[in-house]
Amino acid sequence: MDRLSIFDIYKIGIGPSSSHTLGPWKAANDFARRIGNDCPDKIQIHLFGSLSKTGIGHATDIAVQMGLQGFDPTSFPVDKIEATIQNILEQRTLTVNNHSISFDPNMDIIFEPSSDPRHPNTLIFKAFKGSTLILDNCYFSVGGGFIEHEEDDPGQMRSVQLPFPIDSAVDLENHTANSGNSIAQIVFENEKCFQDSNAVFEQVDDIFHTMLASVYRGCCQDGILPGGLNVKRRAKRICQQLLEGADYESPEEWMELIRNSSPNFSSVTRWVSCFALAVNEENAAMGRIVTSPTNGAAGVIPAVLLYHYFFGDYKGVQDIRNFLFTSGEIGCIFKKKATISAAVGGCQAEIGVSSSMAAAGLTEVMGGSPQQVLMAAEIAMEHHLGLTCDPVGGLVQIPCIERNSMGAMKAITACKLALSSDPKDAIVNFDLVVKAMWDTAQEMNHKYKETSEGGLAFNLPVAFPNC
Repeated sequence: MDRLSIFDIYKIGIGPSSSHTLGPWKAANDFARRIGNDCPDKIQIHLFGSLSKTGIGHATDIAVQMGLQGFDPTSFPVDKIEATIQNILEQRTLTVNNHSISFDPNMDIIFEPSSDPRHPNTLIFKAFKGSTLILDNCYFSVGGGFIEHEEDDPGQMRSVQLPFPIDSAVDLENHTANSGNSIAQIVFENEKCFQDSNAVFEQVDDIFHTMLASVYRGCCQDGILPGGLNVKRRAKRICQQLLEGADYESPEEWMELIRNSSPNFSSVTRWVSCFALAVNEENAAMGRIVTSPTNGAAGVIPAVLLYHYFFGDYKGVQDIRNFLFTSGEIGCIFKKKATISAAVGGCQAEIGVSSSMAAAGLTEVMGGSPQQVLMAAEIAMEHHLGLTCDPVGGLVQIPCIERNSMGAMKAITACKLALSSDPKDAIVNFDLVVKAMWDTAQEMNHKYKETSEGGLAFNLPVAFPNC
């Protein structure tokens, strides 16, 4: 199997969807690179399947335009996206590799009524000179911001030799037993094969700071989320209630107020929900977040990590690193052995995976054994099996935002259960639950795989005719 880094799972990007926004953005970046200096007169983008059915709600049309112009989703200022897209619409022009190309988003982005049998998230880019097609590339957005080109060799593995190759929980458990290392230490040793240790620490710290910044921004913003559902932001109001109206003017002041707030059970659980809501409200508004392992599930990991940071036995920056090392490896196993795409496996593949990742990370930093870490990951996923993806109006808002807070609470509960248990008594192991999730994904009705054709998405549009 492919040798994944945890930084394949944790990516800094822009909301609202890793598979419908970040993936298409990266595909468009790649297509622009392949065009090179050919200077086409016209470009068309064809969106199929889930990208077509929920593409508007997920900003797929915006993402491909930004990507074709060469903008980087990890660094482009989010407050300039709207003006950039409006300029394209008004000028009917797209700038690709410093060349101006006639482009009408209403005509040249084509939402195809059919699905491509190769993958539910398929997009095709076409470049023309006059009436002659000069370049035609097909991409699959396979979840978590990962993309595949139709000409990619599915059997090709990243050429890196790891000291502890991991394809399953059995591998992970054996490596810890044979080496005496913790799961986090095993993962760190592998990460040093992708880049030097200082770069690993720098990148994982950047991931945490980006997560923290997204929580802070979400706790400072109110108003209505875009898209037509009229969903009101709630994180700021909850934050103000918990801080009893105290003022703050910087992230540092905000963090100090949280540390000094009441640590009773009711307040702590509300903080966890607040953190998760804050991230996913930012995500829904095309803010900058970290895929964890996807955009739609981006609030679970930060919420559980900040639960430990503010209210747990936080011992320093190494706790953050160990949490992200451990949780990231759990995400890698799901990516390799199942799926992290809701269009393929329903929401169990996003919120379920993120909850499993968070449970593992929290158990690691709370002193759990490798067996307890894997037990926590199993428990969290076990209680998300079968969770469908039914976004109302094709937007990552209802029920997606609230599901992040629920996934975070399940992760904490799974951790507590695992730490109070003897893994030898467990009936279900982690590898088995990964297989069960994949089996469920394959058998799930297509209506519940990010198409907005089933569940809440099917029943609520009567109340929201504009969606």
